[in-house]
Amino acid sequence: MLNIEEIRNGIVIDHIKAGLGIRIFNWLHLDKAPYMVAYVANANSQRCGRKDIIKIDNTISINLDVLGLIDPNITVNIIENERITKKIKLSLPEKVENVLLCKNPRCISSTEKYITHVFHLENEDLRTYRCEYCDEIISAGDFK
Repeated sequence: MLNIEEIRNGIVIDHIKAGLGIRIFNWLHLDKAPYMVAYVANANSQRCGRKDIIKIDNTISINLDVLGLIDPNITVNIIENERITKKIKLSLPEKVENVLLCKNPRCISSTEKYITHVFHLENEDLRTYRCEYCDEIISAGDFK
């Protein structure tokens, strides 16, 4: 059995679809973290069959909208004094700003450097978003 130390104060990102954990690990730049980080791939899960888990022994700021875009089934556990004090169940966000980029070259968000990139959830089942400016539809997996 794999043994990983308990987290004193930090975050556990759980129920990540197997194979997507490395994307989150890299997005958070955890390979450069000066604190303990554990990345477990393909762990057994009664709920999902297989899952990835990331344990971070530090309190860091995480954009939950991006996590929801990567995998809306993720659970984020906040750990304080070795106990889970808060469970956050993610979902696809209804609106995201400066996370997705429009692929339409004629869109104002593509041509104007300082404009806020705003997208609204178009279809939850297909995980697609609509650009607020030009109505271009893009996939939730296309985050920057």
